Amino acid sequence: MSITATELKQNLGKYLLLSAQEDIFITKNGKVIAKLTNPYQDRVSTAQSLFGILPQDADIDTSKGERLAAK
Repeated sequence: MSITATELKQNLGKYLLLSAQEDIFITKNGKVIAKLTNPYQDRVSTAQSLFGILPQDADIDTSKGERLAAK
C-alpha cells in the first residue's frame, strides 16, 4: 500500500494497525521516502514455512536431547 506523508499524519493509528498485515510505503512529492512495516514479519514467515515439515509429536525437550547426544 502506498500513502502520502500527509495521509499518514492524519491517520497514524489506522496505518500502525495496518502495518501489522502489510507494508506501507509513505510518499512525499510522488517519491517513496519511507516504509512502515511489521518488525516481526520475517519471524512469522519463517515459522509458517515450517508448518507441515515438523512431525506432529515434536517437542523442544526431545529435540534438545537429540542435539546434545549428537555432539
